Amino acid sequence: MHFVKHLRTLSIRSGLLERTIPFQARYLQTDAAQKIKPMKYKYPPMYDPYGPRPPPSEKITQLAESIVALTSEERAQIGPALRASLNHPKLEKISTEGLDLGAQGAGGTPQAEEAKVEKTAFDVKLEKFDAASKIKVIKEVRALTDLGLKEAKALVEKAPAVVKQGVTKEEAAAIIEKIKAAGGVAVME
Repeated sequence: MHFVKHLRTLSIRSGLLERTIPFQARYLQTDAAQKIKPMKYKYPPMYDPYGPRPPPSEKITQLAESIVALTSEERAQIGPALRASLNHPKLEKISTEGLDLGAQGAGGTPQAEEAKVEKTAFDVKLEKFDAASKIKVIKEVRALTDLGLKEAKALVEKAPAVVKQGVTKEEAAAIIEKIKAAGGVAVME
């Protein structure tokens, strides 16, 4: 569609003064839009911001062919051999302690396993509950957490949810037993 601009004068009377100011109006012209066709642009098949690159040298081509000809065991030795000859430092593993990695973090390092053994504060998490004993579970959660009825009900309904944080192992076991007696299933994390 095509818009046409027109300038008109607009008279404004305020009190004794009369002013004339330019006023801009736009009108839609459908016939002009039908006459003009949009421009068609030709895009390159592949955009390279750095420009064309020269082909690799004969030496690099021979090196690539010799690497392809190696067995997988020999290819695995290329990285350590280059690191030793170029005097690069050995890459250390990044500590993932404290990060939630889900299924990837199942096989931890020995330091992470020691940290798990030394854990003294535990969280009690309500996994699920029996629908018939929902009211009993809400009352028990209310008694354990000092929450109001509305907050305790919301906490139970969004199960799995953490009920109590930072308790000792004995207190966590007692809380789990109380929730189990009320009809819910809780776990210690």
